[in-house]
Amino acid sequence: MFRLLLCGVCALTISVDAFGQEGYQKPPQAVIDILDAPAPPALSISPTGENLLLVQSARYPSIEEVAAPMLRLAGLRINPRTNGPARPTRVTGLSLVPVTGGDPKPIALPEKAKIGLPMWAPDGKRFAVQSTTDAGIELWVCALDELKLEKIKGVRLNAAIGESAQWMPDSRTLLVQLIPEGRGEAPTPPIAPAGPVIQESGGKAAPVRTFQDMLKDPHDAALFEHYCTSQLALVNGEPEKPTIQNIGKPTINIGCDPSPDGQFVLLYRVQKPFSYLYPYSAFPRAVEVYKATGAKDSTVAELPLQDKVPIEGVPTGPRSIRWVPTLPHALIWAEAQDGGDPKKKVPHRDALFTATAGSEIRGTELLKIEHRLAGIDFFPTGNRMLVRDYDRDRKWGRTFLVSSTALLASEPKLLFERSVQDHYGDPGTPVMRQLPSGHSVIRTAGDPAGDTFFLRGDGSTPKGDRPFLDKFDLKTTKAERLYHCPEGVYEEVVRVLNVSGTKVLIRRESVSEPPNYYYRDGAHEKALTKNTDPAPELRKAKKQLVTTKRADGTTISFTLHLPPDHKEGTKIPAVFYAYPVEFASADTASQVTGSPHRFTSVTGYSHLFFLTQGYAVMEVSMPIVGPPETANNDFIEQLNANAQAALDKAAEFGIDTDRVGVMGHSYGAFMTANLLAHAKLFKAGIARSGAYNRTLTPFGFQNERRTFWEAPEIYGKMSPFYHAEKIKDPLLMIHGAADSNPGTFPVQSERMYQAVRGTGGTVRLVLLPHEDHGYSARESIGHVLYEQIAWFDKYVKNVKK
Repeated sequence: MFRLLLCGVCALTISVDAFGQEGYQKPPQAVIDILDAPAPPALSISPTGENLLLVQSARYPSIEEVAAPMLRLAGLRINPRTNGPARPTRVTGLSLVPVTGGDPKPIALPEKAKIGLPMWAPDGKRFAVQSTTDAGIELWVCALDELKLEKIKGVRLNAAIGESAQWMPDSRTLLVQLIPEGRGEAPTPPIAPAGPVIQESGGKAAPVRTFQDMLKDPHDAALFEHYCTSQLALVNGEPEKPTIQNIGKPTINIGCDPSPDGQFVLLYRVQKPFSYLYPYSAFPRAVEVYKATGAKDSTVAELPLQDKVPIEGVPTGPRSIRWVPTLPHALIWAEAQDGGDPKKKVPHRDALFTATAGSEIRGTELLKIEHRLAGIDFFPTGNRMLVRDYDRDRKWGRTFLVSSTALLASEPKLLFERSVQDHYGDPGTPVMRQLPSGHSVIRTAGDPAGDTFFLRGDGSTPKGDRPFLDKFDLKTTKAERLYHCPEGVYEEVVRVLNVSGTKVLIRRESVSEPPNYYYRDGAHEKALTKNTDPAPELRKAKKQLVTTKRADGTTISFTLHLPPDHKEGTKIPAVFYAYPVEFASADTASQVTGSPHRFTSVTGYSHLFFLTQGYAVMEVSMPIVGPPETANNDFIEQLNANAQAALDKAAEFGIDTDRVGVMGHSYGAFMTANLLAHAKLFKAGIARSGAYNRTLTPFGFQNERRTFWEAPEIYGKMSPFYHAEKIKDPLLMIHGAADSNPGTFPVQSERMYQAVRGTGGTVRLVLLPHEDHGYSARESIGHVLYEQIAWFDKYVKNVKK
């Protein structure tokens, strides 16, 4: 029976004692009308900023597509028919539009193929797409002067792992991963196993997160090697008669990157032995440099299995290896100075090293960093870069101006520092642009010395987000505001198009207007898209940002959506939707993020569909405040305090607090079960894709740093499974039967269902065949919406007081 439930088209019947199958159900027609409205196109902007592609994608695949054959190997999900990802993106339409405006020019797509997202050449004159067919994955190229996609003959891509295709700096050659020539058939499973699967540890601590889809036996390992081995090659010339230059021998490539001058390729390749406990990203690997002519140049690092990495730590040895974008073929990387262990007390946690390809790699130390490296961005001139570090104990981030070459090394200059959770004090992030090589650098603002650059941020305020664009001066360390979102709408700069910042691409939306893009040149503006409202009936819904304080004085906020037919003064049922977030201080926890002026888009299995059924919806901040090491000590108490404060305030807006249902997804599902177990504030709950027994995630979860053995009482207190006998309000649990998210194995919901059922609670479990942590098939989404609405209609809206 268990197999039947897991693999069939299933949903438990309304009787809590039933166990079986039903067909996929449909939600109310008002929900279907919105669910099936066409998705607005996404934008893909050329590197030069001269053109953009309107990318129309299929919103929901069918259950037949989702149920296609799939191999689950070392953290990957591979379609063995195509040698690509199990769930590829499917583009259904492409149109070219000049960034200054004009009529879209459609581009014909290959028939009976699943087209991937466009990949622009660095010069912006052409783009490539992958086309997935039943016979494999093809490569097609389109030149903008012809607007015709052409297939590159003789190329069959391996997209199971790594980056299957990317442009070289010359904008005419593609670096690709090919199915090796002469590869045989996939390994067949043995009739009988050759022997037991054995694992052994040598006595040194090696914490393992709860990864899924790991290799199970030698046959899995053979399949992983078969499908993931590819031949790296350069493809050049005309689509009809391309030239193909192999680079090295077939290997399992998990990353490759051409040097800025195009003379070398940096390659990450997996080595044996494979692991049965860790995903491929932790497997032993070699980091090597190859010449574009195909021969190996040098080895940067030989890295062992990453099985001894401490919780929230980093591996030892070179990591984050990359090219310096402003030099022909110079490398830069970080190395831990604390053994990768964040608990060690050391003066410097990381150091940066540089080296030049073309000879034996010998790293030269460039800079020691006090805290953990958090990122690097390079300036286009002056051999300078921005280096960010992160202090996990304080959740504190800093940004320094640093020389990018050892010859010009100088004392780092501190530019910014703040709590990473301080949204009000966020100076923004650098605006980037692509060099002709395809590598990214900071966009400077046009002064001869390159001392000013652009920063873009959310502009969070107590009244909501107001995005901005600033020009920052390195000499004065002062920012000049060039653009600020006006009040009453939500606008953001998505691309700066010139050095003065006067030409920009804007994305604008409001409560009544869907998101659209505009080209702005000074005071002049031109619309680039004309997206219409897919759910005009929902525009009558009212949305407002509400703030209040919980008992300890911490400010919480929630966005309150009132349904279109709401009459002021009438009491209405509500849906309480939330996701807990940890904060180091009450000040940052109290900050408001988001905007009440954004367009309400309702897609997928969103909780906002309840607005069509006469419910109000509360989207609630759920801060958990405390030192990072011990914030969870009073997790339950803080959950209850947040919920109580939000409901008390919501009553002032007509919410019937005797008819409120709570729901959440993933960690929000964990929250939902805990609130039903420990608070008597809600009539029912809906928990999707959750984890409920923390002893099954013993090496930490979410932001909990302690292991089960360091804090067993906290793991027990926070696990709703331990308190299942207290859950007497009806609980609906939904879970994807193929969930790949670490920690949220489907067994978490299965065991929680049994626990609540066995202790006398009202509970229903729906396992969705073939679905992941999030649900994608149109049939699955429709059924989830049916379940959610039916559950709250029965146990919340129509409950007898």
